[in-house]
Amino acid sequence: MDRIAHLLGADEGWQRPGPTAAQRRTDVLIALVVFVLAAVSIEFLRSLGMLDGKSSLLDVLGQHGSALSAAILLVWRRSHPLLIAVLANAHLYVIGTIQPAVASGLVMQVLYFFAVYSGVAWARDRRALSYVLTGLVVTLCLWLAWVFAVSSGLETLMRNLGADEVDASGLFSPAVATIGLVTLNNVLFLGGAILLGQVAWRGAMHTRRELEQAATIRSQAARLRDQAVVAERLRIARELHDVVAHHVSVMGVQAAAARRVLEKNPDAAREALGAIESSSRNAVSQMRDLLGTLRSGQLAADGASEEDGSDPAAAGGGSGTPDRAPQPGLDELEELVAVSAGPSLEVSYALVEEVPGAAGEVPAALQLTAYRIAQESLANVRRHSTASRASVVVRVGSELEVEVLDNGAPRHGTAGTGLGQRGIRERAELLGGDVEIGPRRGAGYRVRAVLPLGVPAEVAR
Repeated sequence: MDRIAHLLGADEGWQRPGPTAAQRRTDVLIALVVFVLAAVSIEFLRSLGMLDGKSSLLDVLGQHGSALSAAILLVWRRSHPLLIAVLANAHLYVIGTIQPAVASGLVMQVLYFFAVYSGVAWARDRRALSYVLTGLVVTLCLWLAWVFAVSSGLETLMRNLGADEVDASGLFSPAVATIGLVTLNNVLFLGGAILLGQVAWRGAMHTRRELEQAATIRSQAARLRDQAVVAERLRIARELHDVVAHHVSVMGVQAAAARRVLEKNPDAAREALGAIESSSRNAVSQMRDLLGTLRSGQLAADGASEEDGSDPAAAGGGSGTPDRAPQPGLDELEELVAVSAGPSLEVSYALVEEVPGAAGEVPAALQLTAYRIAQESLANVRRHSTASRASVVVRVGSELEVEVLDNGAPRHGTAGTGLGQRGIRERAELLGGDVEIGPRRGAGYRVRAVLPLGVPAEVAR
């Protein structure tokens, strides 16, 4: 029995949902149509004299009542499939015994077939279905045995098949042929209904699972979009942190220098104030670029497109394309080092190329990351270190290496939030690189990042 239940899908872990209101209305219509067809079929049989000449009102009502009682079962074929399958088979045996001509009609046979099919296709308890089908098979065998055991029953079947009116010329005797033909028809009748019902049930199961998988894919796609938005916001946050931290620290250093030499060396003070002015303009420009990118992305997310008459590019300014300067790269590192230097901090820069011109072949995303790492490291030196010397070394070979060293010690009372170093690590990890951050042996601090030259397509900009 467990084997039968397994074949019927008892181990699938899925239960077919009950019928909807629309399906219930459809079943009522099916039952009505089947009854009308069965009634017309009965009248055809009566007109041909195939109902033993019974024409009294009681007989006619009984014949049509048999059809009605069978058709009305189809109303609940999806809500109570196992019960309807059992009742339909019981109806077949009862009517087949007392009104064989009615039960053997084509419409009635299709009705019984459809009831068993529905029982298998809509049964929600597949293990209970295995017991019901076993009972139907056993009942069929017992009914056939009873029909064949009664001599008059076999003679009636042979007479109905016309076996007593022709000369037998086949391989089997008329009795054996009658038994074999009736048995084959009933086995195919019941087996076909079971097979088609099982196919329908598995089709419904696969369809439902495909719909669930489609819903899961849509949900995962939505989560991935959300994650992409979060990742972009984190990137913008890192950029803003690096830009603001660098330029504000430079302005602080230059302002302190200008205050000290304002009276003694006005020219040096003017130079320091000019550096402050330049740094502030660069900070505002880079922040405008970042916020412009963020605004364009927000407009795109809100559905701004040519289809609805809006233009995300135009929304950011007045022209058709955003006016944003290129992101900084390795070429700007020398200028960054020059700006970072001050009266109390000497900063040197060195670019080491394994092959001349190799720095220009580094992907833009790697150049921007290297620039931001050096920028944040120098900002940390100015804010949190007592260093008097710092160096930035970039090595371009099979990998891109950025190393920032200083000779200072941590300055008391200037502990940061750690977001800068976290941003450095996140930038490197995004590109598949490694970062070493920590004190040097002896004195000083070291930031070293090694980035592979291959840039994933999703982060290349």
